[in-house]
Amino acid sequence: MSNSTPQKTPLAATHESIGGRMVDFAGWYMPVQYSGIIDEHQAVRQHAGLFDISHMGEFWIQGNEATEALNSILANDLSKIVDGQGQYTFLLNEKGGVIDDLIIYRISADRYFLVVNASMIEEDALWIQKHLPPKISFDNASDDYGAVALQGPLSEKILKLLIPNLEIPKRSRIVETVWNQNTVLIARTGYTGEDGFELFISAETVSSLFTTLLEIGKADGLKPTGLGARDTLRLESCYPLNGNDLSPDRTPLEADLGRFVSLTKTSSYPGKSILISQAQKGIPSTLIAFKPIGKSAPPRAHYPIYSGDRKIGEVTSGSQSPTLGIGIGMGYVDSDFKTIGTKLDLEVRGTRVPIEIIQKPFYSKKK
Repeated sequence: MSNSTPQKTPLAATHESIGGRMVDFAGWYMPVQYSGIIDEHQAVRQHAGLFDISHMGEFWIQGNEATEALNSILANDLSKIVDGQGQYTFLLNEKGGVIDDLIIYRISADRYFLVVNASMIEEDALWIQKHLPPKISFDNASDDYGAVALQGPLSEKILKLLIPNLEIPKRSRIVETVWNQNTVLIARTGYTGEDGFELFISAETVSSLFTTLLEIGKADGLKPTGLGARDTLRLESCYPLNGNDLSPDRTPLEADLGRFVSLTKTSSYPGKSILISQAQKGIPSTLIAFKPIGKSAPPRAHYPIYSGDRKIGEVTSGSQSPTLGIGIGMGYVDSDFKTIGTKLDLEVRGTRVPIEIIQKPFYSKKK
């Protein structure tokens, strides 16, 4: 992918026009920042930020018995949600490893809307189609949609300014409405630890939606927000990043996400037997959150983690936390060392730095 020209979202020109610093992210030409990562991070924590998520994939799956078919593919239990409700779930390989984590929304008993990670669109589409029965229709509508994420404590206020008569969806719900004579799907999910909404609209209309939101939200401190702040926000909330904290070699149980898989539903899905075995016998490693003891440079992915002279794991995500003012990270360690409060060592450019395992998340708005 690095040798080819990155794909552009429908908002690429808009980002350039408002000063976005553009980078190649997983094969997509995306803004890493505008005014600065810390400034954008604080805007989302205190007011609101607007992200381009048009690179994400959107699938429609429909047909009689769609629920049963999808329950045989996805790890969570779709019978737990109702029309208009979303669910965090996984596509797993036969070894129980994570192909992708995604959100699925039940529009009706025979119609579902899936939002998948940008770098996994083609692989997910092939995997799902391979496992769906022929009577269930699959539509990869990713090229048809543009999407933005409006995140932060003032996001609901700004959304009401955009669509005054909107019936605001509750958390983890999705509604269909009209803006500027265009159908728009509005979900209330989020990846920042703050309240927020995702708006899915036609690719031709998303630039107008993006600029309109920035204009009407300016008085409330809304700022365009890039990938840099997205990463620090999600890490403070201990939300995993596929390809870093999630991988085909680790199960959701190892990723400390067992609450998002069902071991008891009647449907069998790829990797289920492996998860059941792990639940019974124990897992070899666990994704933990940690912070340095004392001053230290921010941890980065792949830094090794030690207990004494024994290497017991490595960092999967790390950064300086703008909210807490310290380095924070997540990483896999041997499960014998997963207890909260355990003291370990991180190797930072050849130097050992003491760290402590802490309770997730680093930041919660409820505190």
